[in-house]
Amino acid sequence: MEILVGLLIVVVLALVVLLVRKGDGVAGLAPANFDQTALIDAVRTAVDDRVGKATQIALENVNEQIDRTYQARSQTLKTETKSLLDPVTNQMNELRNVVASLQSNYSSTVGVTETISKQIESLNQTTSALQSALKSPSARGAWGEQQLRNVIELAGMLPYCDFYEQTTVSGNDKTQRPDAVIKLPNEGCVVIDSKTPLDAYLKAQETSDSASRQQLLAEHAKALAGHAKVLADKRYDEMFERSPEYVIMFIPGESFLADALRADGSLLEVAMRSRVLIASPVNLLALLLAVAKGWQAFQIAENAEKIASLGRELYERVETVLKSVDRTGRGLETAISAYNQMVGSIESRMLASLRKFKDMGVSSAELTEISNIDSAPRQIAAPEHDKELEE
Repeated sequence: MEILVGLLIVVVLALVVLLVRKGDGVAGLAPANFDQTALIDAVRTAVDDRVGKATQIALENVNEQIDRTYQARSQTLKTETKSLLDPVTNQMNELRNVVASLQSNYSSTVGVTETISKQIESLNQTTSALQSALKSPSARGAWGEQQLRNVIELAGMLPYCDFYEQTTVSGNDKTQRPDAVIKLPNEGCVVIDSKTPLDAYLKAQETSDSASRQQLLAEHAKALAGHAKVLADKRYDEMFERSPEYVIMFIPGESFLADALRADGSLLEVAMRSRVLIASPVNLLALLLAVAKGWQAFQIAENAEKIASLGRELYERVETVLKSVDRTGRGLETAISAYNQMVGSIESRMLASLRKFKDMGVSSAELTEISNIDSAPRQIAAPEHDKELEE
């Protein structure tokens, strides 16, 4: 724009100069008071005014075009930005929900973890106390006897048999005291002795050296074999009548026996040759459950004669009731026959005479009609009852 204005000014000045020069060459063409500077200023002013208006109009047009372009660009940018940010917004919302869920799960997990930690701590304390108690031989013995009592009660032996604890028996110049004597249905008995040799076993659990652990477990198995031999030498089968030729050595823990068998696989075989059955709680429970089933079968067989006698007595009593029912039915039949005869007599004789009073005007009321009883008592249709009547 400034270049155009400058070009216009140059053109006007050139025309003025040309006119002035022509005036100087031709006498009398230019007035005497012709002021070239004023003309140039006037031209410059006119040109500036025109150029200013044009410039203003052009600037307004340019501003409008810039505004339209800016608005279009802004709208386009807003649309593109929204299309780009919507997935991000959705993902952020999902992420916010996931984070909230994780926070909730974390809070509940922390609560559960604290509860489990407290339970583990309590369990550790209980385990430590139990381990300390098991180091005492008297405490181990009492614990083993309690485990034996629990297994006997769990097997349901109380309703079916008697069992003794700490029973003292004598024989072969010896006095023995087994932990429990279980009575069998055939008036026999099974002797159970609880043993808890855990010195070597507890030491094996405390050591971290594999070789030392294996050696201690071997000593534990040897201790169990020694107790089995001592138990076999007591000869409980000779002290009880009709007792099986074996005795049960109860070990109050599954792992106690399992670890001993891993250390010495011949432990059970050697014990059985000595007529000693080594039983863990599960094995003893299975054995006692079988004995309980035997007691059930024995009681059913023992009460079979009583059940048959009771059935015969009940059968005879039912027959007596049936006879009474039959007599009652016959009495009802006789009463119905007598009733029907009485009704026939009333209708044929008494009512015929009474109707004559109505004909003579004594009364206008109708006499009540009475009817016969057509139904008869139902007979008992039992073959046994008919046979009894014939006899």
